[in-house]
Amino acid sequence: MKLLLTTEQKVHYILRVAIVMCFIGHGIFGIITKEIWCNYFAVFGISKGMAYTLMPWVGFVDILLGIIMLVYPIRAIALWLVVWGLITAFLRPASGEPFAEFIERAGNFGAPLAFLILSGGIKSFKQLFTPIDPAEQVSAKTMENVSHCLKVVVFLLLMGHGWLNIIEKKGLLNQYASLGFSNPGKVAIFAGVFEIAAACTVLIKPFRSLLLLLFIWKISTELFYPHYEVFEWIERGGSYGSILALWFAIKYVPSGITTSFLNKFNNKKLFN
Repeated sequence: MKLLLTTEQKVHYILRVAIVMCFIGHGIFGIITKEIWCNYFAVFGISKGMAYTLMPWVGFVDILLGIIMLVYPIRAIALWLVVWGLITAFLRPASGEPFAEFIERAGNFGAPLAFLILSGGIKSFKQLFTPIDPAEQVSAKTMENVSHCLKVVVFLLLMGHGWLNIIEKKGLLNQYASLGFSNPGKVAIFAGVFEIAAACTVLIKPFRSLLLLLFIWKISTELFYPHYEVFEWIERGGSYGSILALWFAIKYVPSGITTSFLNKFNNKKLFN
């Protein structure tokens, strides 16, 4: 017997895996003590030595939460990632990096936010720790809200990355140079214009063909980091997950709407 998933279930699992990837990818960087994290700890007045001591503990907690979310999905963990994702993303401009670094990571906090909306939100404290049932019925209005949320998230992450290309972020130029491009600056400008245009299109009218192209674009280009390629790719799961989830969400047509349309069509035929 073939197991068929509804659109709502597909979106659930995509966002759930995206959350797991964000936690585990970020956690791995804590375990290996990524040097740039010292800048973010410094925002809170934490010394470099103490930062290196704390990093593995932060990483361990992130990985643990990711594993729990994989086998036992609860709203509390998704809610924490919304907060944690916002904090860690904001630490970048707070430490002197461009503001584009913040919005480029919209997938990190946007994917869990969309997951919470899909699950019906949070109505009580007890519900925070109640496992989410992927088979639970989701209303058409909820799916519409999920779609709106994901459109904004995808808009932000593309706009942020496009912005970083336009200002010729050093890390991106190094990526293009490592791929053999003789003029990384021109490549960055071209990529930036493309991503900003795509971001605006997604916000106004998210064509499914464009979303599929952007999904392939993101999962491919995120592999070009000169260091820790696989870990960077895993951590950006919120970006791919948000794009793919939106691809499924805008395809969603509630059965009630379809039935209503057919009834009106049939009645019109009868009276004509």
